[in-house]
Amino acid sequence: MEFRSGYRRPGLQPPRRRRSLEQPHRHLGPEPPRRHSGPESSRRRPNRGPQPPPQPQRCPEGDGDAVDRISDLPDHLLQEILNRLRCTRTAARTSILSPRWRDLWRDLPDVCFRDVAAEALPAALAQVARPELSFLGIYNRSFSSLNMEGMASLLRTAERLAPVELVVSGSLFWAIDIPFELRQPCFHRAKSITLDLAYCHQKLRITGGDFPVLEMLSLSGLSFSIPDLISRAPRLRSLQVRGGERFNCRDKILVDSTTIEELRLDLWELLGGIHILAPSLKTFTLTTVSLRSIHVVAPVLKTFTLSACMVWLDSSIAFSAPAVEHLSWKCDFTRTTQLIHWAWRLLNLKLGKKEDGYVLSLCLRIEDSAEHLRNLQEIVSLPTISRLELDLYLCGHVYGPTVLKLLGICVDVQRLKLVLSNVDLFEVCPPNCGCNEPQDWRSQSVSLTALEVVEMENLCGSGHEIDFLKLVFRCAPLLKRVTLKPRPNTLPSIRSCKEICNTFKENSSVKCYAYDACGKKVMYARSTYASRCRWEVKS
Repeated sequence: MEFRSGYRRPGLQPPRRRRSLEQPHRHLGPEPPRRHSGPESSRRRPNRGPQPPPQPQRCPEGDGDAVDRISDLPDHLLQEILNRLRCTRTAARTSILSPRWRDLWRDLPDVCFRDVAAEALPAALAQVARPELSFLGIYNRSFSSLNMEGMASLLRTAERLAPVELVVSGSLFWAIDIPFELRQPCFHRAKSITLDLAYCHQKLRITGGDFPVLEMLSLSGLSFSIPDLISRAPRLRSLQVRGGERFNCRDKILVDSTTIEELRLDLWELLGGIHILAPSLKTFTLTTVSLRSIHVVAPVLKTFTLSACMVWLDSSIAFSAPAVEHLSWKCDFTRTTQLIHWAWRLLNLKLGKKEDGYVLSLCLRIEDSAEHLRNLQEIVSLPTISRLELDLYLCGHVYGPTVLKLLGICVDVQRLKLVLSNVDLFEVCPPNCGCNEPQDWRSQSVSLTALEVVEMENLCGSGHEIDFLKLVFRCAPLLKRVTLKPRPNTLPSIRSCKEICNTFKENSSVKCYAYDACGKKVMYARSTYASRCRWEVKS
């Protein structure tokens, strides 16, 4: 504030005067005199008051006539611009630019609604003027405000637009368990349909009508009959199902198709079994919480991924896929499943394919209460195994007879790895225990003509372990390398070290390694265990 005497009240700024567009720029008042000294001060420009805001610079190439030349483009070019926005609501808002853009979105070939209120979707779809669409996408966070009839009406409205590709994604939760019907017609132009309805868990019932040109179908959250749907889509090439599929333990899924090439099933319910007969199938992925049996016949199958829990006594896995390149199985077996030898129960089975062949990993544990005995061949049909990995929970028992039986099944194995887990030094195998049957297993002869590498982890140096090691040396004429990794913080006895050293001396053509006390892999002759028995190292 400034008083009439010219005195300015401290702390307050004088109000700025607004300059009209017609008036030239004027200074607010004379600058107070300033004293400058020195030659540099004379070069400074005097302060002439506030400067006008900078004017935007024009492009030198432009003519500067401010004419909207984009709106003069033909309709098909403007629609191409709007179509690349991939959002119909944003395309409709371009009408504020010019009346020329108004209602152009109604004739777009690709229509995509994102986060539009579920109640407003039918009215929005009704404004689409194009009779046939290339793409129709409806992405919403929740469709729960729609009842079952409203959701069915929404799909019927979408069907009248005849899209080539349809995507409906959002969460939907209905407390009532009533079949959700999809009546005829069933998207006669659609080649790709994706219904991603999370938390829905409703049964989809298709009544009358087929999908004549459908090639890709992805359903999430809906239960339906897979065989019935495949029969209604004669050109189906890709089927992806996530959730849903309500089967009891006696139901089986039969997939018999000559056109399907990709099948991905991620099921949350109990699955009695699945049988697949698909001569064109190339990719198959199955993930389920419970599976009774699986049988696959696919001569051109390239990728096979399986993750399941086997809970029945008669659980089985069989497949015929000679052209498979990528194989990954992971099957867990519950306490109700069978044994594979004496009291050794199968806990986990993994099967994969590497560059050098198939790799089989088994996790076994002693189970005294189980009585149902089955051979491993009855549980799973195995290909030619080149690498066998066994994780054994010993609990003081002898494992030699069981490993020999598995080696008799996998006769072409080249690499053998034993991991002796949960070894309790204070637990002793009782007299006349069945784990040592047959008692003449130490003198048996097993054909291990392909075995080249043996690894043993958590070795304690007990008598039956050394006997098994001697048997491997005797039955594997092509053995090249043996690696021993004793149990951490535990050294075998001097007597055990002497027996191991003598066995290695008798098989000098085999390279023998051991992990030292510091965890370093060295030649057994230079390890701490060899020094305990005074192994003489030749210079």
